[in-house]
Amino acid sequence: MALLCSVAWLLIATWLIARAVRQNFAFRRLAPAAALSDSESPAVAIVVPARDEAENIGSCVSALTRQVYSKRRMSITVVDDHSSDMTARIVSALGCTDDRLLLLQSPPLPAGWTGKAHACWIGSRTAPAEAEWLCFVDADVRAGPMLMATAIAEASNRRLDFLSLTPRQELHSFAERLIMPCGFYMLAFCQDLVRIEASESGEAAATGQFILIRRVAYNQLGGHAAVRREICEDAALARLAKRSGLRVTIAGGDQLLATRMYKGWCSLWLGVSKNLVDMMGGPAATAITAILGVLLAWTAILLPLAEVIGCMRHNGHACLALMIALPASAAMIGLHMAGAAFFRIPVWYGLMFPLGYTAGALMALDSVRRRLSGRTVWKGRIYS
Repeated sequence: MALLCSVAWLLIATWLIARAVRQNFAFRRLAPAAALSDSESPAVAIVVPARDEAENIGSCVSALTRQVYSKRRMSITVVDDHSSDMTARIVSALGCTDDRLLLLQSPPLPAGWTGKAHACWIGSRTAPAEAEWLCFVDADVRAGPMLMATAIAEASNRRLDFLSLTPRQELHSFAERLIMPCGFYMLAFCQDLVRIEASESGEAAATGQFILIRRVAYNQLGGHAAVRREICEDAALARLAKRSGLRVTIAGGDQLLATRMYKGWCSLWLGVSKNLVDMMGGPAATAITAILGVLLAWTAILLPLAEVIGCMRHNGHACLALMIALPASAAMIGLHMAGAAFFRIPVWYGLMFPLGYTAGALMALDSVRRRLSGRTVWKGRIYS
C-alpha cells in the first residue's frame, strides 16, 4: 500500500509541476517599451474607481500623472464611490497641480449594480470624446513610468481589443506571504492558460487592476453595464469580449506596475472570500479544489515522514516507497521555495506551504458559505 501511494504521489506531483511550468512559459511578460512620440500616441482615458482608498489613491494617481506619455493625449478620471475617508480630498489636492486629473462623485448606486462596475461605467461615460482607448486602473496599483506607453504599444502591435496586465504583488504581512503565493500556485495548477488564451476558446482571464480596452469595443459590448451584477466584473467583461469575437489577452506586467492588494488577515480574508467562488468556477469546484489542495500539500510532508518511520523499522517496502516519494516531495518544496523567491519574500515561506493551503482552504469554504447564503459583503455594501 505504501508503495502504491508513493507511485501515485510521484505521478501527481510530476503532473502538477509540469502544468505549473507550462503555464509559466505560456504567460507572456512585458518589458518596458520605448517612449511613443505624440503622433504615435492615441488618446487614452484612464479611469480609477475608488472607495475608501485614502491609503492608496495619492500614490496611485501621482504615478499615473508621471507617465512617459503625451500629456495632451492622456486624461485621468477618479470616480469617488461614496468614500467615507479622505479619498476625495487627496484627489482634489492633486488636481490643483495637474489639469488632466478630474474627480467625479459617483451618483447613488442603482439596484442590481456592484459598486466598482458602476464607478467604472460612470468614469467611462465622461471620458473625452477623442479617447480611442479606455484604461481601468485599481486605486491600489502603482504604475511605473512606462506603463501606458508599453500597454498601448503592445495592444496596437498585436491588434488587441482588450489587454489586462497582472501587477507585481507586494507581500508584507505574514498572512499575505503565507497564503497568496499558494493561491497563485493553485490558479496555475487549475487553469489552463494555453487553452484560455486560444482564440477559439470562449474563456478569458483578466484582472481588474489594469484593463486597457478599445473604446469602440467597450461601447459595442455595453461596457460595465453589461456586467453590472458580477462580483468579478473584470473576468466577466473579458469573457464577454472574447465571446463577442474580440481579441483578448492577459500578460504579465511585473516590470510595469505593482500592487499590495491586502494588508493582513482581515482584508485578505474578506477579499479572497469575495472573489474565490467566481475565480474557481462555482461553489462545488471551489470546495473540491480547496480540499484536494490541502490533502496534496500535506501529502508532500506526511507521506515521506511516514515512510521514513517505516524504513527505520526495517520495512523494505517502506524504504523503496521512500525512494519514490521523496524526490516528488522535494520537487514540490523546491517549487514553492522558488515561488517565494519570485514574490521577493524569504524563501523559508516556501517550506510552510501546507499551512498556506490549509488557511486558503478555510477562506475558500467561507467563500462558498457566503455565496450559498446569497450575500456577499465588500466595503460596507451587501450584494445579493
